[in-house]
This record gives sequence, structure tokens and C-alpha cells, in this order.
Amino acid sequence: MSASDTGTTSVPAPSFTDAGFVAPAESDILTGALADLNAAMGGNLNTDLSTPQGQLATSFTAALGDAYDQFLAILNGVDPERAFGRLQDAIGNIYFMTRKGATATVVTVVCTGAATTVVPEGTLVQDPSGYYYAADGAITLDATGTGTGTFSCTTLGAIACAANSISIYQSVTGLSSATNPAAGVTGTDEEGRAAFEARRENSVAGNSVGSLDAIAGSVSAVDGVTAAYVVDNSTAAAVTTGGVSIAAHSLYVCVNGGTDEAVALAILSKKPPGCGYTGTTTVTVTDPNSNYQTPPTYSVSFTRAADTPLYFAVTIKNSASVPSTAATQIQAAILAAFEADGGDAGIIGGTVYASAYYAAVAALGSWAKIVEITVGTAASPTGFTAALNINQIPTLDTASITVTVS
Repeated sequence: MSASDTGTTSVPAPSFTDAGFVAPAESDILTGALADLNAAMGGNLNTDLSTPQGQLATSFTAALGDAYDQFLAILNGVDPERAFGRLQDAIGNIYFMTRKGATATVVTVVCTGAATTVVPEGTLVQDPSGYYYAADGAITLDATGTGTGTFSCTTLGAIACAANSISIYQSVTGLSSATNPAAGVTGTDEEGRAAFEARRENSVAGNSVGSLDAIAGSVSAVDGVTAAYVVDNSTAAAVTTGGVSIAAHSLYVCVNGGTDEAVALAILSKKPPGCGYTGTTTVTVTDPNSNYQTPPTYSVSFTRAADTPLYFAVTIKNSASVPSTAATQIQAAILAAFEADGGDAGIIGGTVYASAYYAAVAALGSWAKIVEITVGTAASPTGFTAALNINQIPTLDTASITVTVS
């Protein structure tokens, strides 16, 4: 071999293009490796893959291909839209963000009893499975003896809470019953890739004050918060946005999860001075600025998202291959898609599309031939979309998913 031949190879090299890192196809790597071995052995080498030299070339190709895959994963890991796991955590560190742990199931509970009774923050109710739920804030029963508030499960994670399953656990003088007309908003396990990236994007304005993005980012960062919607009305008259009337010159924040005090403080920390509030929950918070010897207090108002049951109707074609468990499998598939990272379970004021659930049902097998899937906020839905107001968050349980085989 001459000096001019030193270091040459028939294995194609990777390249960097405008589209990023491009690795050669492993079939081309294998062809190049076999050519190198043939040249090294003086030519006429049997390059059948079943031979020892063929196995060497195959192993080399696999090792080099894996190295390129790992390098590509590292490069993708510095892109916020593709990063996951530890590399996504590293991007979050740049924004002083850490991944949220598991979140609690949040359920809206109607409390009844004697008028003016106050159900203290932290009061516990329970479900039939033995899970406890603590009141996110104090609830005052009105003149009719009724009050509504949200309760968060004391056990974190994806714990389903079916409609009408809540009952009193911790007694409160004047409180006679507690129930949940709708299923709870199911909690989540550790924050997933899509949810983390959405929160990172919202947090970009975190160092600013006054913008809606800054307020949304601050509220979303509150421990236990799973969803938030922020909008304002800068006009001199009330306006209706997303089905909610917003007072003149006021800020509207709708939130799911988190304690009342923490949410209110997050809003106050980013709200511009002089702007009023529109909301159904009002909390008095103290300005945390250490420069105050006697810090001022403020009344902050926001709205707790109302649990809004979704209903699905699924029709599949009948055939001999349709299993007896078809309905159960379809219900589980739709519920899993609903609760998936980045799924519809975490939206306030959004639109749910029936078409988004076709893939989950079709993936059950060739027997799942979909005739139609409809969705709505009332039983026996006939539409293909379900639009929510900006004070609503969707909930779903298997009892609300009907399956027809025809």
C-alpha cells in the first residue's frame, strides 16, 4: 500500500447539511466495509455475510450505525422540540425549570349543609377506592346551603375518580354531604416530554411582568397546576370571550390544580398594576417583597376550571373477528389517548376532535374497522368536535364511552 493510499476507505462518511446531521445508510456502510476487507486481503475475497469476514463487516456496520444513532440523538437533544429525558432537563435548567413530578387528580365537589358553613382549605373527602382528596381552598356554603370547590387527591398520579363517587371523610360542623357530579380531572405521572416543552415555551416570558404569557408561565409553574388559561379585556366595556363574560379592564385566569394561595400569588407576581380581575375565586395574599416593613395585601380573583364530562360514541363494523371484549378495549384505548402526555385531558377552553382518536381505536387490530366516532359534552353525541368554554376542562370515564357494533 502506498502512502497515498493510507487512511482511505470505501465506507461513506456522514455529512452536515442545512437539514442537519445526515448519516449514511447502513446498507452503504456494509458495502463499504466489505470492499475494505476485500482490498485488504488482496481481492477475490468471498464477501458472503455467512463467512467470518462477512460477520466482521456486519458487526462493524452495526457498531458504526449505533454510534451514528447515538450522536444523532445527542444532536436532537439540544433541540427543544425533539429533546426528552435528561437532555430535556438540561434545556429546562437554562430556564431555571425542573420537571414536575406526578400531579394530583382534581375533582370538583358540591358541598351541601347549613347556610354560611365554611369548609376549610385542606378538608378531606374520599372515594370508594380509599383515596383522599383535600380542598384546594375554603368553600363557603351560600344561602341555599350549597358551595362548590375543587379538591386534589392526596396521592399523586393517574388516579381515576368517577362521577358521583366522592363522599365526606373529615367531618365539618354544618356540612352534611359532598358529591362530584362529574368525573375528576385525572392526575398524571411525572411530567412528560410534550407537557414539559409546552411549559418551557410558556416560561420564555417568565422574566417579564405584565404580559399574558408571563402570567400563564408563572401560574403553570405552580406546584400541582396541570392547566391554565389567561386572557384579558383591555376595553372599557365587558366582553364575552370563549363563553365567559370578562369585565372591563380586567384579567381573567382559569386554572386547574394548585392551592388558592399559590395560584393567587403567582398571578400577583406578574400582573400589571391597576388591572382588575374577573374570577369566581378570590384570595387575599400578601406581597412577598422583603423591602416592605409592613407589606400590603391584595385581593386576587381567578376561576377554577369546571370539570366538563366528555361523551364518545364509537361505531365499528361487525364481523366474526370482533372479540367479545371489543367495547372494553375501545373504551380503554380512548381513555388512554385522552390522558396521554399532550392529550386532551390537559386543556382548558380547547376543542376536542373525534378524529384524534381514530388511531388509538384502529391500533387495537384489524377487527377494529371504524364506521364513525363522535364526541360531545352531552350523552349520545352526534358531532365530530366538542368545543369547551374558557372556564371548562374536559373529563372522561369509561361509562361515557359507548360502543356499537353494527
